[in-house]
Amino acid sequence: MFFHFRNRFPQLNTYWDKYLPYQKRLEAPARTVLLEEGKKSQHYIFIEKGCVRAYFDKDGEDKTMQFFFENEGLSSFDSFVNNVPSPITIETIEPSVLYLLPKRYVMQLLNELSTEPGFAQMVLQMTAQRQVHYISEFVSFIRDTPEERYQRLLKERPHIIQRVPQHFIASYLGISKVHLSRIKSKLAKNKTRF
Repeated sequence: MFFHFRNRFPQLNTYWDKYLPYQKRLEAPARTVLLEEGKKSQHYIFIEKGCVRAYFDKDGEDKTMQFFFENEGLSSFDSFVNNVPSPITIETIEPSVLYLLPKRYVMQLLNELSTEPGFAQMVLQMTAQRQVHYISEFVSFIRDTPEERYQRLLKERPHIIQRVPQHFIASYLGISKVHLSRIKSKLAKNKTRF
């Protein structure tokens, strides 16, 4: 579950080991819903293997917000922390191996870790990293054209292009599958010219 912390804080391994028995290991096929929009988030999800996406429904159409891969953790943060209905659905894209830690144990663990030197700083750094990432994506959505957003994805996060089905990428970019095909075709033509 919290394996991604081990490398940064090996002195805390006794805490991680203590909570291992409370995690539920889940081997999930593609398109498994882990949290449904409107339900309350009750687990922290860690991805050992696979790919997960977060999306919301807009008039019957999926709008993909984010993708998560190996060694990343996630939840519907507002729902998890404030016990409110989730504004997003979380589902697997690929067959995945996941670990789910119930909220009560996450809170116990965080409470225990709060006294450890440097842990609060690490949590703040992780939160800041995610915040910067989301703000960057938000600004890009306003400032950049769909083609520029796709090129940025190719450059900065090519694993998404390689692993995620095209219709989810189109949804993530805020365009139709047809528009995405046109962008890819145009880029391919431009490549062959040089």
